[in-house]
Formats: sequence, structure tokens, C-alpha cells
Amino acid sequence: MAFAQDTGHDSRDIPAGYYDDADGKNGPELKAALHTIISKMDTLTYDEVKDAIKDTDADPAKPGNIIELYSGNSVAFTDGSWNREHVWAKSHGDFGTKVGPGTDLQHLRPADMVVNSTRNNLDFDNGGEPVNGAPDCKYDSDSFEPRDEVKGDVARMILYMAVRYDGDDGFADLEPNDDVNNGSKPNIGRLSVLEAWSAQDPPSDFEKNRNDVIYDKYQHNRNPFIDHPEWVESIWPTS
Repeated sequence: MAFAQDTGHDSRDIPAGYYDDADGKNGPELKAALHTIISKMDTLTYDEVKDAIKDTDADPAKPGNIIELYSGNSVAFTDGSWNREHVWAKSHGDFGTKVGPGTDLQHLRPADMVVNSTRNNLDFDNGGEPVNGAPDCKYDSDSFEPRDEVKGDVARMILYMAVRYDGDDGFADLEPNDDVNNGSKPNIGRLSVLEAWSAQDPPSDFEKNRNDVIYDKYQHNRNPFIDHPEWVESIWPTS
């Protein structure tokens, strides 16, 4: 049974002053300001990420369970059927599980192992055949479409990564583009589809709570597109 990500959580206010340096900016200036803001963070090891997921992706209705991103299923944290999914596929920029982009909780989510294997390193787009184990998702030879309830989540995680990892910290400059079949290039598409997904699926209570938990307990940084979804259009205008 798939669970929608609406928990009734009343996300608290954004910490006072957190985005002050971004006020009044747009386009490249806003992207640069947000990069500086969210780069002030603590990092985790890959093992620590798995333990943190117990908190970040907890099922509020069933203690000890977590909610898988693509299937929406609630499974026991101790269940061996899930693993850590890099929503920005780690081969796109070749960062693996290195501390930094490879261990950033803002885009690491629990996923059923079979479904995760199907997603592999595919870019994101609409269309395809239903995914075994997550029939509300679709895939084809060059793209993956998540279920409607998390399309915005996926988009905002990808765009967070593009702002956070800008090529100035020893890792590749991650940038979304409007292509598929990006392979090992530090790009993921399709940007136009991700923008549409962010607009059609605004941040849920589950997503807001997750952002708060990451800020409060672990990395002490935030996904600005959860706090301010309107900044997607400001940085990547569609027209």
C-alpha cells in the first residue's frame, strides 16, 4: 500500500535571518547567494546517512517504519528490502558515495532495492511503462517518472543539488539541462519537466518536516526550494 506524503506536520517558520543574504536577488545572483547560504553545513558519512533516514523519512503513522520515495510504501527501517537512493544519480558527475554530494541527506532517500535498480541513473521525464514494485512510476530506456505525489520532491532535490554543488569544492559543477541520456556528465534532465513537476506538486507536510529535521539534527542547512518554491522560476525562468 502506497502512502501519500501528507502527515499533518505544521512546519515551523524558517529560521530567522537564514535567507537574508538572498533578499531582493533573482536569477544568477539569487543562485549564487543561495549557494553560499546552504554550503554552510555539517557533513555525514555514508553510514551515518542510513541511520539519519530513520528520522528524516519516518512514517509518522507507524513508529519504526520509513516511507520509500518511489513506491510510497511504509516499511520497517530494519527491513532489508530498501537502500539509499541518490536522487541526483551519483554517476552524473562521478561523485559516488564520497562525503559531500554522495552523502547529502537533501537528496538521499529510501527506495525499494528493485525499484532503485530500475531507476538506476536514468534522467527524469514523463512517460514509459509501469515500474515493477512501484506501478505509479514509469520508465523507458532513457528516463524515469516518479509517482505524482513526489514529483515536486524529486524536482526540488535535483535543483538543490545544482545550487549546492557549484564546482567550487572539489566536486563537479552539477547543473540540470533539458536532455536525457546524460551519462556520466554532471547533468540531469529534463529541466523543463522538473520545473513543471515542482509547480504541480508543491511542498507537502512530509517534505517540509524532512527539511526541518535535516536542518535541526543533521546537516544544519536547508533546501531553499522547499522553503521558497517560487525561487525555481526565478533562477531557471521558463520564458
